[in-house]
Amino acid sequence: MTLSGSRVAFLATDGFEDSELTSPWDAVTAEGASATLIAPDGGKITGKNGHEQSVDLTSADATAEQFDALVLPGGVVNADHLRLDKPSIGLARAFFDQHKPVGVICHGAWILIEAGVVDGRTLTSYPSLQTDLRNAGATWVDEEVVVDEGLVSSRTPDDLPAFNAKVVEEIGEGTHAGQTA
Repeated sequence: MTLSGSRVAFLATDGFEDSELTSPWDAVTAEGASATLIAPDGGKITGKNGHEQSVDLTSADATAEQFDALVLPGGVVNADHLRLDKPSIGLARAFFDQHKPVGVICHGAWILIEAGVVDGRTLTSYPSLQTDLRNAGATWVDEEVVVDEGLVSSRTPDDLPAFNAKVVEEIGEGTHAGQTA
């Protein structure tokens, strides 16, 4: 499958799980997509294991209309900070409003809870988020990768091969009518 011409947004900030940003980034760009790093602030962000990456666009300046899909890497600190950033939450929700594919892994699901988009959805996450997701109306399952109408979710870096494959597949399929807020 080729993603030539697809534009994929990655939303993260300091404290992201390094491989949960770099591995999906490499997967989508290897298939021809362009990737853009979005963060609340400009400059660079640093992962919990030291990976640094330049920010291309701030969440206040980004719109879902500019992109075909969104990927939310995990990392406790990353997800906790993003779920408190109104522009980041609004951006994440807009992808659901526009029925666009979203990939989320590990603690990134906190952002989706805050965006109010998990009610009635089935997904997985790092196990410590299962109560949070259930309390937000989601059905939580302990599986390597879960796809629910364009929403791709996985648990940990160990799941990245399956996560990446499904993210690429869902982006290639385009919008999903069932991908709603």
